[in-house]
Amino acid sequence: MLSLLAANACVADAAPAASRTIVLRAARMFDGASGKLVEHPQLTIVGNKIVRIAQSDNAEVPASAEVIDLGDATLLPGFIDAHVHLSGQSSDNWYGDFFDNMMRFPAEQALYGAYYACITLEAGFTSVRDLGSTDWVALGLRNAIDAGKVPGPRMLVSNYAVGSTGGHADQDPIPPHRLPLAGPLQGVCNGPEECRAAVRYQIKYGANVIKFMPSGGVLSLSDPVDAPELSQDEMNAVIGESHAWGRKVAAHAHGDKAAKMAVAAGVDSIEHGSFIEDDTLRAMKAKNVYLVPTISAIAHVEEKIATFPPVIAEKGRAAAAHSRQTFRHAVQIGVPIALGTDAGVGAHGTNAREFRYMVENGLTPVQSLLAGTANAARLLGIIDRVGTLEAGKLADIVAVPGNPVADITVTERPVFVMKDGVVVRRGAVR
Repeated sequence: MLSLLAANACVADAAPAASRTIVLRAARMFDGASGKLVEHPQLTIVGNKIVRIAQSDNAEVPASAEVIDLGDATLLPGFIDAHVHLSGQSSDNWYGDFFDNMMRFPAEQALYGAYYACITLEAGFTSVRDLGSTDWVALGLRNAIDAGKVPGPRMLVSNYAVGSTGGHADQDPIPPHRLPLAGPLQGVCNGPEECRAAVRYQIKYGANVIKFMPSGGVLSLSDPVDAPELSQDEMNAVIGESHAWGRKVAAHAHGDKAAKMAVAAGVDSIEHGSFIEDDTLRAMKAKNVYLVPTISAIAHVEEKIATFPPVIAEKGRAAAAHSRQTFRHAVQIGVPIALGTDAGVGAHGTNAREFRYMVENGLTPVQSLLAGTANAARLLGIIDRVGTLEAGKLADIVAVPGNPVADITVTERPVFVMKDGVVVRRGAVR
């Protein structure tokens, strides 16, 4: 019921921002630029942009402004999740999910996606990178959000993930007379030329970013989790073609060898990275390749491990046993890190748990907050618009109770959310 109330609130506030003026005050602010807390901030917002930041004890208030004083709260840039799948969500029944995904019409699935987008926004995540969906559901959701027809975070989408036949980008081993085999249009490719075609198809149909699968996955039946699934020539083709079209590339890579090959090919981020060794992490640091750790997904798999088919459970245990150690080593080495949850594996709307998981595994609270704001914005290529609270940036703002530097878990309980100057949420959900 609470989630439904939240969704209804999102719908009610989905209108575009007018040119009205809002003055926003709180006890403190984490601007995402300085990495420090600022006491008693006053933000002046006109339309969808921040036009001035000052201290409230000596700042003027425009005569026509609406003043919102949030009291003992901290203002932060709108949170950014660099790895979500808004078009679906797993349940406690892997077999049931498999059946539902086969039987649900794309239009029906899109309505689920709209709901997941709404509760993600309500959780304070005003921008996301959607790294893989089928039937162009995420693309349609992005377009509807951009048009102001449904509420949700700003979305960068990859459409279909690109990978080899039988790999993690391919469908599970359903007999071919039951389901047509996938090809480059659906991201499945073999050989450099097919891989270039697969990239071009995703871009043709509106992809902002390319997701590809150099390594096996956990939640798929037919591929080992850590084996490379594309050749070096195929990876070079995927990344080279994507960059030629001005698209960044995210590599799903649990295995070290696959990640090393992707880094050599010039990838922009490694997703998951469960089994990555220190020499690969050092190469990532040297080339400014981001790690998007998705600890939330590992936590979900651990919690639900008994519900998976045996082959998936075995892979899940192996990934869970190594992933946190890899993350801690990445922190020590200084690899750039951006927050990503793989939401859809776990529940949408719980994305902020990733802040806590990163702190539990080696980041300071300040570093964790930066991973989910400025760092993620840099990775996504949108730092010129969002990711920090500065004059001239879009008014994507979240407020949390108390001080997140002292207690990172308050990020899971936002009391105020604004996207593009529109108040999406005001007050905690009770």
